Amino acid sequence: MHSMFARKHHFRVFALIMSAILAFLMTGVITFINTGLDAGFLQRWGRAFIIAWPIALTIVLLLGPHVRTLVGRLCTRNG
Repeated sequence: MHSMFARKHHFRVFALIMSAILAFLMTGVITFINTGLDAGFLQRWGRAFIIAWPIALTIVLLLGPHVRTLVGRLCTRNG
């Protein structure tokens, strides 16, 4: 399979995709819980997503390396 990005961009591409998925799903669920499913739902969800995605991306980019280090320390045993 041909890759689109060089290996050096792995973390940035991961952060972009992971933050988009999380922001999309979480804003959808929270918008539904808070306001229900009516004619304006998609517009409210879209607005919430546009606000949340850059925040989620920034958090993943800033905290991701620290979380990776922490997980490496927590998962040191084989088996």
